[in-house]
Amino acid sequence: MGELFGTDGIRGPAGKYPLDYQTIYKLGVAIVRSSRRKVVIGRDTRISGVWIGQVLENAISAHGGQVTSIDVTTTPAVSFFCRSGEFDAGVMISASHNAHQDNGIKIFSSQGRKLNDEEEQKIEQAVIQDDSEPPFFDINGTNLEQITACQIEWVNRYIDFLRAGLSTEALKGMKIVLDCAYGAAYRIAPMLFGELGAEVVTINSEPNGHNINDKCGSLHPEQMVETVLNSNASFGVAFDGDSDRAIFCDEDGNLLDGDHILFILSRHLSESGQMPSGCLVTTVMANTGLEAALAKEDIRLVRTRVGDRYVAEEMLRGSHDLGGEPSGHIIFKSQSFSGDGIFSALKIAQIVKERGSLKNLASGFEKFPQVLVSVPICEKQDFSKITNIQNEIQSAEAALREEGRVLVRYSGTESLVRIMVEGKRKSVIERHANLIADEFKKALG
Repeated sequence: MGELFGTDGIRGPAGKYPLDYQTIYKLGVAIVRSSRRKVVIGRDTRISGVWIGQVLENAISAHGGQVTSIDVTTTPAVSFFCRSGEFDAGVMISASHNAHQDNGIKIFSSQGRKLNDEEEQKIEQAVIQDDSEPPFFDINGTNLEQITACQIEWVNRYIDFLRAGLSTEALKGMKIVLDCAYGAAYRIAPMLFGELGAEVVTINSEPNGHNINDKCGSLHPEQMVETVLNSNASFGVAFDGDSDRAIFCDEDGNLLDGDHILFILSRHLSESGQMPSGCLVTTVMANTGLEAALAKEDIRLVRTRVGDRYVAEEMLRGSHDLGGEPSGHIIFKSQSFSGDGIFSALKIAQIVKERGSLKNLASGFEKFPQVLVSVPICEKQDFSKITNIQNEIQSAEAALREEGRVLVRYSGTESLVRIMVEGKRKSVIERHANLIADEFKKALG
C-alpha cells in the first residue's frame, strides 16, 4: 500500500490528511495531468462529500479539465458512466461501509475499472511532489439539499441500464425489503424494484449527511432481518454506503453473506450454461466451505488478494464471468468491473422468482466455522519478524493441520490487523484467534 492509496482508493477522516482540502486539490490536479481531462464525479450521502467534490471540481477545472458532477449515486454507477465513452476517468467520493466522519476517493479509468497499483502510484507521486499552495476553500456551510442532491436524468439512465430487457412485471408478486443504509442507494434501489413490479419495503432511506451506515446496512443487518420477518417478505437486502456490495437474508431471516450469494449465482449460471470457464474468482477470505460446495457442482474456485479490483483483474486474466468477496461485492464481468449491490439483488430476485425460495437456493452450502478478529494497532510493522506473533500463528496452523487455515493481514483502509481462523471446531479456532490477537495487542496495540 502507498502513502495515499489503500486497498480501495484513498480513505480516512474527512478534513484530515490525506483528505484535507490541500491534498484533495492536488489530487484533482494530478488526475488532469495524467491525461484524464473529462471526469465524472459521484458521491454518497456523507456531509463531507459535498465539499470534497467541490474541491476536486475546482482543481480539475482550473487546470484545463472538464467535470460532470452527478451528485449522489453509487460506485458501480460511476463505473458504468465511465464505460459510456464520454469520460477519461471517474471519481467516486465515498468511504463505503465506514461511519460518516470518514470519507474516501476511488478513481476509475475510462474502461470503468479501478486504477491498478502502478497507475495509483503515479498519481500518488504527483500529489506528494506537488509543493504548490492550493487556493483556500471554506469546507463549511453544507445543507441537507446539497447532501441529498441527485441528478435524476443520470439516475434514470443507470436504472435503464440495470433493468435492460426486463418487463414492468418482472418481479410482480414479490415483497422485498431494501435497507439503503442512508446511503447512495436511497433513491435508485426503491425506484428500480418498484418499476419492476415488486412490493418494496424500504428502510433507512432518509439520509441527513450524518447517519450513513449508522446501525444499519450491510454491517448491521439486524433491522433488515426483523423487517423481513415482520412483513413476511420474500427476502431482504442490506446495502453499504456506496452500494457496491450487499448482504441478504432469506424469508426465515437467515443471513446470507457474499459466499452464500456466490454459491447461488455460480450454481445457477453453471446450470444455465452461462459460466463457460467453470470457475469462480474470490479472495483469500472466502470460506473453505464454499470451495467444497462448488467442487460438488464441478465449479473451480480461484483466490486473489482482498479487494474487488484484484478479483476483477483475475476475472479478466482468466476470462471468468463471476467473482466476488464474502463482504458482498459481486462482479458480473458482462455487466461491470465493479461490485454492484443493487444489480446483485436484482439477479437474486430473478432467480428466486424463477426457482423458489432463497432459503432453498442456499441449501447445499455449509460454512466452516470461522472467527474474524480485528485489532486496532499503532503501526503496521512487518509481523513476520515479531517472534511471539509468529509463534502463535505457527501454533494455530499446527493445531488445525488439514482441517482449517489461518490468515493474518493488515487492513488496507484502517489502522487494524485482521485475524481470520477457520476450522471444524469453533472452540479451537476462537482460542487461537484470541491468542494471536493478544500478541498483536502486546506488540503493536
